[in-house]
Amino acid sequence: MRRREEKGSNEVIEMQYDVLIIGGGIAGLTLAVKLGQSNVKTLIVEKDKKSGLIYKGELLQPKSLDILDRIGLLETVKENGVSLPSIQFHEFERMDNGSLKKLSENEFRYDLIQSPYNTSLMIPHERLKKLLFEEASKYDSIDHIQPAKFTGFTDEESSKKKAVIETKEGQLEIQANFYVGAEGRASPTRTAMDVEMKKTSYNHHFLTVSFPRPDSLDKSTIITTQNRFLGLFPLPNNEVRSVLLIKPGEFKEMRKEGLDSFYRAYCELIPELDGYVQQIDSWKKIQLMIPVRHNVSQYVKDNIILTGDAAHSVHPMAGEGMNLAIQDSDVLGELLCWMFKTNQTEWKHLRWYEKVRKPRAEFVSRLSHQAALLYSFPYRPWQRLRIKGVQQTEHSSVLHYKQMLNTSGLGIWKFTIFDRMKQAGLLPARRNDHKLSGIEQKVIFDKNEDYPWKGSKGEIG
Repeated sequence: MRRREEKGSNEVIEMQYDVLIIGGGIAGLTLAVKLGQSNVKTLIVEKDKKSGLIYKGELLQPKSLDILDRIGLLETVKENGVSLPSIQFHEFERMDNGSLKKLSENEFRYDLIQSPYNTSLMIPHERLKKLLFEEASKYDSIDHIQPAKFTGFTDEESSKKKAVIETKEGQLEIQANFYVGAEGRASPTRTAMDVEMKKTSYNHHFLTVSFPRPDSLDKSTIITTQNRFLGLFPLPNNEVRSVLLIKPGEFKEMRKEGLDSFYRAYCELIPELDGYVQQIDSWKKIQLMIPVRHNVSQYVKDNIILTGDAAHSVHPMAGEGMNLAIQDSDVLGELLCWMFKTNQTEWKHLRWYEKVRKPRAEFVSRLSHQAALLYSFPYRPWQRLRIKGVQQTEHSSVLHYKQMLNTSGLGIWKFTIFDRMKQAGLLPARRNDHKLSGIEQKVIFDKNEDYPWKGSKGEIG
């Protein structure tokens, strides 16, 4: 990959590429790697000078591991991450004396899925981004400009429009066959496309921060009470990423009281963190996250395409945002490479990308939304319903499998109304309530479902 440096006068410089990727995050870099491996002439522009402290996804799901394997990065990612094959759930009741009484303990396991990628993996976001950047840098067909800001398109007919890019050296006009908006939630590309977007807000916020962890904390762990939610996810170098659910306005109150209020919120739920969480010595290290869910009405308009958070964002409860971005870029990358390889670069073929990815992303978005609702209300009946749902799901082979498959990204097996009744305890959920043999393979995506255009002569209905 070459870093383009346009120096000199204030004149507008025109450049031409097959693909312009606006945004150099995980989505943009995953796409760039796939395009580079097929020698597609690509330019990445990234507006930020350097990475900030804003928290971004770190939990890779099985489908993302599958994709990283196919682009040759899985072993390196494993060396830089922590494999987490299950999720532990601990539910407590706070007693009048302040102590906690355990109400339930459950485990959801990825190894139920018949796949070589049946685990999740935590890796620091910036480390994964660096690995993808280093891989993209191997290919001469990939150029990169940073910092560079996309400001819109020239006022020309669709086939002749150019992307206007502002750099510290001056203005560029980029002519490309395809423009990909991969900037994240605040997407200028999405604004330029003028597509509809539905948004959902929530009645809670999160605080997130990483700090050293005790050796005993070596699994993904969710600890909840009637009023609290704390997610703990081990990172390399004996650290842990934490996510604490709080009420709107509570962060301001905690800051007034001092860091002791923050330490107390953690140590009351898991005393083993005493002496570890206190190593957070500044509020600047703690990030407030305000969860928002959005989905756009279309991912493609003419030759402009949205990927990752530019097209959709999910509630962070299930840690799916980064995975959806990787999966978007995998399908889009395969499609674009096929279009250039077969010399079928008509815009109509882009609809394949939307046909594959939009229903999958919206399905995961609904699941994350439903998971968020389970932890949104501090009512005792709601807590009992949550406990029952988790217990029933673990104890039923079908419910357990569906939960982990749908989370993994490897396939979709939708919950039925009867499944929901079982989770609520209205119907019995038996450990062997369904024979899985044969069924589980049919609900895992195969290459024909991921890349359907390859077997259809390019025709789309």
